[in-house]
Amino acid sequence: MNTAPRGLALMLAGLSAIGPFAIDTYLPAFPAIAADLGASKVEVQQSLTIYLAAFALMILWHGALADALGRRRVVLFSLALFCATSIGCALATRIEHLWLARALAGMCSGAGMVVGRAIVRDLFDGPQAQRLMSTIQMLFALAPAAAPIIGGWVFGAFGWRAIFWFLAGYSALLWLVCLMRLPETLDPAHRRSLHPVKLARDYAHMYAHPALLALVIAVSMNFAGFFLYVLSAPVFLMEHLGVSPQGFAWLFGPTVAGMMAGSWISRRLAGRMAPMPQLKLAYTLMLVAAAGNVVLNLLVPASLPWAVLPVALYNIGQAIAMPTLSLLALDLFPRARGMVSSCQGFAQSLTNALAAGLVVPLLWGEPLHLAAGMAGFVLTGWIAWLRYRRLQP
Repeated sequence: MNTAPRGLALMLAGLSAIGPFAIDTYLPAFPAIAADLGASKVEVQQSLTIYLAAFALMILWHGALADALGRRRVVLFSLALFCATSIGCALATRIEHLWLARALAGMCSGAGMVVGRAIVRDLFDGPQAQRLMSTIQMLFALAPAAAPIIGGWVFGAFGWRAIFWFLAGYSALLWLVCLMRLPETLDPAHRRSLHPVKLARDYAHMYAHPALLALVIAVSMNFAGFFLYVLSAPVFLMEHLGVSPQGFAWLFGPTVAGMMAGSWISRRLAGRMAPMPQLKLAYTLMLVAAAGNVVLNLLVPASLPWAVLPVALYNIGQAIAMPTLSLLALDLFPRARGMVSSCQGFAQSLTNALAAGLVVPLLWGEPLHLAAGMAGFVLTGWIAWLRYRRLQP
């Protein structure tokens, strides 16, 4: 089964987009969900926290399962389960029902992202792998922009339950495409054991590896600096900036344009600039954007478009850094790339879950607090990257 790199990039971007679609499409409907299910704003927010927590816990298994059973089988099963859980969300009649369905959705929605990274590294290496990873990220970047806009339109036309019917249809279509076109890239000779004790030892060994730990923290903190605004979007946009449920493009348009621009730059730099100079450029952009965001919020009240422009600039740097950091991590354990991808995904998802449940409710009251949160996350990621550099011979 042969798949051209362009078609493979589209397919893997579609798989990776499951996560953003599962999060961003229903953000504009939070007030309506609360009213319909008789829940508070915080209780609806916890449906996102529960999803992210389940996503983080299960993501450790996606890579291990893909290393043991094959890439293709794991992807197809996960897509089928996500379709079923999306239908469960659409049929929810109480907030507790929504929590349960979102937890199940979180358990399966990360497979595409984890397995996709492993597939790229199975097939390609060096600059070619970075180019493909950057292309996937550039296409994937459309999802956070499109998802809340689509969600707002679907919600406005058909109500909040239709958003989850849309997610069910999207995953069903993607399942059919993968059934026909997704190749199996894992050599049968390289399949690994699923024994829980061995898995626990392997993961403990990986997380004890100083270089991998530094890279995992860097990726997680960089992304959290941007994702903080995604998680707080209903409050940030509708309460602080006065945006309607159909106007979420005010945040997602510029920030996703930044991510696409950064991904394009990363693709162009592949093979032309060494990884460390690329990362230096990326962190310079992120740190400047975060500092500018804090200063801007100190000087003037938050307003459009100025409140979102620093986040867009930040995303350029974040998108330049992501493919290089991910490939450096995957190359540390070439015989267990699925598990390394899971390590990355778990740390990133756990950070997102903690941010959704603990950090965001503390910060969303003031735009300045969100800007300070972005700065804190990227400073932590920068320190982790400096740690990785010191570990290199």
